Amino acid sequence: MVVACPSGLLKKFSLTGVRSRFHLLTGVSGLLFVLVAGVYLFPRYHGPGWDLDHTFLPAHPIDHLIAAANKQWRTLLTQETHTLQNATAKYRQRRGRHPPPGFEEWYRFAKEKDAVMIEDLFDQIYHDLSPYWGIEPKELRRQASGFSPRIAVRNRTAIPIGHIGVGWMEAWVDLMATIEKHLPDLDMPLNGMDEPRVIVPWEDIAQYVAKDQQAAQQLLDPKDVAREYMALSDLREDDPNAYDPGFTNGGGMPYWYLARMACPPESPSRLSDIRQIDFAAPPPEFYNYQRLSQHGYLKNWTLSKDPCSRPELQFLHGSFIEPITVSTTAQLFPIFGGSKLPVNNDILIPPAMYWADNELYSGGNDNHGGRWSAKKDLVFWRGVASGGRHREHTWAQFQRHRFLSMLNATSVAIAEDTTNQAYLDFRLPDQAEYDLACRRGAAGHDGLPALLHQHTDLGFIGLQCFPDPGDAHCPYTDPYFELVPPVPMKLQYDSKYLPDLDGNSFSGRYRAFLLSTSLPIKGTIYNEWHDSRLIAWAHFIPMDTTYMDIYGILEYFLGYGDYPGHDSMAQKVALNGKAWAERVLRKEDMQIYIYRLLLEYARICDDRREVLAYVDDI
Repeated sequence: MVVACPSGLLKKFSLTGVRSRFHLLTGVSGLLFVLVAGVYLFPRYHGPGWDLDHTFLPAHPIDHLIAAANKQWRTLLTQETHTLQNATAKYRQRRGRHPPPGFEEWYRFAKEKDAVMIEDLFDQIYHDLSPYWGIEPKELRRQASGFSPRIAVRNRTAIPIGHIGVGWMEAWVDLMATIEKHLPDLDMPLNGMDEPRVIVPWEDIAQYVAKDQQAAQQLLDPKDVAREYMALSDLREDDPNAYDPGFTNGGGMPYWYLARMACPPESPSRLSDIRQIDFAAPPPEFYNYQRLSQHGYLKNWTLSKDPCSRPELQFLHGSFIEPITVSTTAQLFPIFGGSKLPVNNDILIPPAMYWADNELYSGGNDNHGGRWSAKKDLVFWRGVASGGRHREHTWAQFQRHRFLSMLNATSVAIAEDTTNQAYLDFRLPDQAEYDLACRRGAAGHDGLPALLHQHTDLGFIGLQCFPDPGDAHCPYTDPYFELVPPVPMKLQYDSKYLPDLDGNSFSGRYRAFLLSTSLPIKGTIYNEWHDSRLIAWAHFIPMDTTYMDIYGILEYFLGYGDYPGHDSMAQKVALNGKAWAERVLRKEDMQIYIYRLLLEYARICDDRREVLAYVDDI
């Protein structure tokens, strides 16, 4: 049962049969991929074959998206390298310069840990570091060594400086301790907040990135390179050269006004200013999801998260309305953290909770769900009403509140009874766009409300009110949301479908969901270190931040009446995602990623960075 409605309104709904017009159309290439991947890459999983009983029915848009994603995945797998020479050749081809010193030792380290060696999997590193080639090395070292909290590496030893709450410093130091003997001297500033910290105007970033691109145009002759990183000065207990990044709270303005300055001048978001939204008559920007979709379903996961292309995010996500904390700078300086918005310039590392294996976020190391056939046909979610500092006049714009309302049977029934198909904090998608079987002539206590009543179990365990009344309740949302008991992560895996939503920033449960035998349905605007390792529709199901596609996603997998679901397809994506995560999102992969990241970072901070390189393979 979904608890996201006025108390006492939830009723039991009955299902009525309707005829289907969609079902899975499977191509030979998709079948071959599953057979090959199941035998060669992922021998642990032998799920059922594709649904071939109804191939005479028209293909659903999701069929095409999954097929395209699997094709992209197959192409990615062909890029794997198996020798140092091949790896360095791929590096030079993709990066436009020689690898950094220490690359051979890094490669050996990765091979010993049985890593999947595909150069594309490290793209996030180069996206993050590119602007820093525009800052002089001496200035980067001054900034980094003068900031606290940070981790300093001297003489192959990682040293924590300063403090971060909630155990993050301890987790990151523990991670660094596993690779410290391989690292050059460096200073690594850390972000101890949920929210990202650096957001530089687009005009400045464009100049910085241009310097990187200019420097990477020509490979140096091996005889002209330097092979050793510079040593850094010893640490002092009282550093007189403390660095102040000029953090600001934005003067009380919405974070959107800071964020959009990182967008190109001609972008829609640079010019858009919409404070509030009426879901009964939303502004034209609300419908941008349609141009990013293939018949209503996301076709470009990266673009869907880009605030510069989506001005509607300013009134659909708490991070842009009022974050819990705003402490940001427009000055580029190297700070490392677990997540960021696409417009931020922080440098991504594996989040502390991923390394620490907190059961709150993972469910435990040895429990990621049982057999698919033993799971409930449920969409399950538990969490708090986080996402920022919502208030009485803004809570209806926050993402978690909206999602729970949209999957509440009673709220949807109320919306269907209105002429504008809207509720307080959401509107229903146009039936002409999705043509859902559960909405063909169904209204009131039937159709979509019945589907949701039967297959969803979502609820808040705390309402996080502002101002805080001192308990889990909230006067202005109590009429719409009933509190439910928390459910341990290990029991959430008993359900097949696990939505994952942004809170104050990214969701710390995502990696655990990917490693589970359940199917993650991901809705986010945040980037993480592993984004270039995952393919939407192949390893997880992407969901737009408007959530207008969620009903179609659920009907596709669950079915409705005479409309057949695609349970075996859901199982395939879930188990392929799990198997792939077990290859590229392991703790060993976090070590390999941050090891390589810090070799590149140390080079950028070195006075001889333009000539500092590994060329022993040539």
